[in-house]
Amino acid sequence: MVTAFSVVSADTVRAILDADLPGVVDLVERTYLRHDAGGTVNPPSYFLRFPDDPAARIIALPAALDGEPGVAGLKWISSFPDNLDRGLPRASAVLVLNDRRTGFPTACVEASVISATRTAASAALAARALAGSARRVGFVGAGLIAARIAEFLAAVGIPAERVLLHDHNPDRAARLAERVDRAEVARTAEEAVRESDLVVFATTAGTPHVTDADWLAHRPVVLHISLRDLSPQIVLGATNVVDDVEHCLQANTSPHLAEQLTGNRDHVHATLADVLTGRFTPPGDRPVVFSPFGLGVLDLALAEVVHGRALAEGTATVIPSFFSGLHPDR
Repeated sequence: MVTAFSVVSADTVRAILDADLPGVVDLVERTYLRHDAGGTVNPPSYFLRFPDDPAARIIALPAALDGEPGVAGLKWISSFPDNLDRGLPRASAVLVLNDRRTGFPTACVEASVISATRTAASAALAARALAGSARRVGFVGAGLIAARIAEFLAAVGIPAERVLLHDHNPDRAARLAERVDRAEVARTAEEAVRESDLVVFATTAGTPHVTDADWLAHRPVVLHISLRDLSPQIVLGATNVVDDVEHCLQANTSPHLAEQLTGNRDHVHATLADVLTGRFTPPGDRPVVFSPFGLGVLDLALAEVVHGRALAEGTATVIPSFFSGLHPDR
């Protein structure tokens, strides 16, 4: 019988996840492998868009993890880029957990921290697998996600001797440079890309803005986190690794634009799980681009752990009477 519902705040989520960043990366890796083995349910994401504000959207990511007892849930995350001009975060989110046996909601977990954390942990996992010896790291986009990725790259031991940061807002890049070891502000996005072995795109770009393939002539590993920075021609000239093929090739991501241009998916060479399991090793003759669409099962896995620890530590707000008055259907 379901008798209680819990709420977990952003401060609690952050404290639990920040206590063990390498452990978060390991959990993300296990979840990717679980997904690869068929132990998840991860339907397509659903986009709510607004005709009068085309840059804004709210996305629903339903997901479930098999097992005993198993867990299901839904992340409901908004992206309103104009919030940055209002002094507000671009993204806000909640995640509802459901009991797999009864379907009852069991918790509402603040999820913007979970979302940023799983994005950064996924990026760090890919960097460790694809560019573990990178010495020079370049960021295009210096917002919250970039900052979180920088934390996780350090946590997994990427030995960066130089970090270049570029953002269309120079003040934002300068602020992040103060927080990241050995970091400096790059004058242009091109400089940040050309001077780096590992390149991170973490922008709010809605359409490709990097069109010159010569920027990547030195064959870096690219963490294409924002998904829409690279022209389809650049994608076609790279080795492409994604988190999930069906999810990534939609919504006019750069890999999706490449599919529209060619009429096929031959440019997608592997999933990250293929790399992690040794089924695929990228060749060294071209850039390697990792494009993660973002899987709801990753958010769900982190939220499940956070909820359990918050209950155990007494930091969740429990509402015992949330379902009071319910009775079996007659």
